[in-house]
Amino acid sequence: MVTFQNYVLGKWMNGDGVETQLFNAIDHSEIGTVSSAGIDYEQVLDYGRRVGGRALRKMTFQERGRMLKALALYLMERKARYYEVSAWTGATKVDSWIDIEGGIGNLFANASLRRQFPDLPYYVDGTAAPLSKNGTFIGHHIMVPKEGVAVHINAFNFPVWGMLEKIAVNLMAGVPALVKPSEYTCFLTEVVVRDIIASNILPEGSLQLICGLGRGILDHVDTRDMVTFTGSAATGKLLKGLPRISEQSVSFNLEADSLNATILGKKAVPGTAEFDLFIKETVKEMTIKAGQKCTAVRRILVPDELIDEVQVAISSRLATTIMGNPSEEGVRMGPLATRLQAERVRASVDELAKSQQIVFGDLDHFELKGSTAKREAFFPPVLFRNNQPFQQTAVHDIEAFGPVATIMPYKEIDDAIELAKMGKGSLVSSIVTPDNQEARDYVVGAASMHGRILVLNEQCAKESTGHGSPMPLLTHGGPGRAGGGEEMGGKRGVLHYLQRTAIQGHPTTITAITEQFQVGAEMPEANPHVFRKHFEELIVGETVFTHKHTVSDADIVNFANVSGDNFYAHMDATSLEGTIFERRVAHGYFILSKAAGLFVDPKKGPVLLNYGIDEARFTKPVYPGATIGVRFTVKEKIDQEKRSEDDIPKGIVKFLVDVYDETGETVALATILTMVKKLND
Repeated sequence: MVTFQNYVLGKWMNGDGVETQLFNAIDHSEIGTVSSAGIDYEQVLDYGRRVGGRALRKMTFQERGRMLKALALYLMERKARYYEVSAWTGATKVDSWIDIEGGIGNLFANASLRRQFPDLPYYVDGTAAPLSKNGTFIGHHIMVPKEGVAVHINAFNFPVWGMLEKIAVNLMAGVPALVKPSEYTCFLTEVVVRDIIASNILPEGSLQLICGLGRGILDHVDTRDMVTFTGSAATGKLLKGLPRISEQSVSFNLEADSLNATILGKKAVPGTAEFDLFIKETVKEMTIKAGQKCTAVRRILVPDELIDEVQVAISSRLATTIMGNPSEEGVRMGPLATRLQAERVRASVDELAKSQQIVFGDLDHFELKGSTAKREAFFPPVLFRNNQPFQQTAVHDIEAFGPVATIMPYKEIDDAIELAKMGKGSLVSSIVTPDNQEARDYVVGAASMHGRILVLNEQCAKESTGHGSPMPLLTHGGPGRAGGGEEMGGKRGVLHYLQRTAIQGHPTTITAITEQFQVGAEMPEANPHVFRKHFEELIVGETVFTHKHTVSDADIVNFANVSGDNFYAHMDATSLEGTIFERRVAHGYFILSKAAGLFVDPKKGPVLLNYGIDEARFTKPVYPGATIGVRFTVKEKIDQEKRSEDDIPKGIVKFLVDVYDETGETVALATILTMVKKLND
């Protein structure tokens, strides 16, 4: 008998005794046991903070991003084994693909976020705030990794994705994780974690795993830690209400199952591409993962004049869904994850049946394909119809966490909005419509009670990821019943694990802390010119003070001829009445172009190329006769990895271009982006 283990304190270990027996969802054969009884969670959390946290906090965002990318590549090479084990959960190949490769995709997506962060262990948030008249005292914000552990309590339905989508974010932020998957499907999570640990890609202590019940984990969290929970709303609220969570002010992110809705627009009538899309997407969302998704469709809202046609179309498509052993050819829906889940779904269906009618599905008689001698975990698709959704409201309160949904009518789009919001807070809803105004009305009206809204039409259908697919670069969560939390969300998700702190001081001091040049800081003159220095030799704040140039009418005319920009303010002095200009004014882009001519050192050197301009501003008109110069300052440095053995070792350097006139006043500002060669590989 296989005992699935926990990975804590730097080693694999068993718990005391047997807490849970684990079964194959298809034939109910026993595949092993698991326990976490006897584990000292106080030590486990301390180990994560002390060992994993310290190591991660020393790494820069660039290093953490490259670490996630390496891990994603490593796991992709080993995914065949994960598919084998995933089948034990009753998953079809498509179900497993969503869980396994969707989870690994989260690692890739979060790795790419390193381009939005500095080459530092911490993040510099926003821009400086001037706090004094003469500019010698400013304020800023930095965000540093929290010094606790991210405790992830995950649901049974996504043993891989549920773990990887969360740890990708906290690891990118520099925070270690303690992962507690559902004990019922932990065997798949354990297989993946064994590979992660064996890879030695993550610092020791940055990932720990509890496969058993995990009773007592939250008794030892403190103010430094963060808890995320995915599962039922009732369990989530119970955990969130624990005295330890409130007493220690522990961050608690709750993502609960919700009564998500899909809406057929009034103009998506039979015969349109959108009507067909609606039927296809609805059935897919009912049957993928056998309906065991927190984002699955539970409520189907259609115009009352179309409800009969929609009911027939959905029922006809459900009738072609082959259920059985996922290893058999043609099977599109497997069993629920456990017999217990099937019992719970049956109880919810029985309760819903008291106030609405089953129009498709027979709970006691259904066909299975393949070797399915034991049928305990199988559950057929069930379609309800509720003709009075404003009066018969159990459908807005009870969720059957399986292949179960209810079709209901609405008269106007405002009614659909109201019905969708009667779910009391949802992770996602979707509207399928060819009418952009209808889409706008629904989105604006329903957004307050939804974490995400998919607008689906023929134009985006081929590339749409669908109603049930939260994407790693967008927030995943929802208000009310859905938990009120947000996971992932690209950069937003990473910032969740950082502590924002306001800092105040002289611009030179703030420059030293942030490693980003702050206006008003000391500007030591570069010697030699910054374009003669390699990446490692450049110092944030060092500045080139250029020669000066007096702008002439000829400059304006010549630039207009070259650029084709003959805007009246530059070329017609008789048209300036009623404008802010006193006389013809130099083109802003001429000022930037001339600035480049002043600050560039033209000889071949370490600067490989300039590839962009950010934050360009023209702050004061420049008239003929004005004399301009440039303060060209190293603003920020970002390391860049080599993409291949033949790649040139280089980094990204941002330079502040401050163009000023004869009065010393700034007339233009910009940040140029350059690639600069390194001294060493």
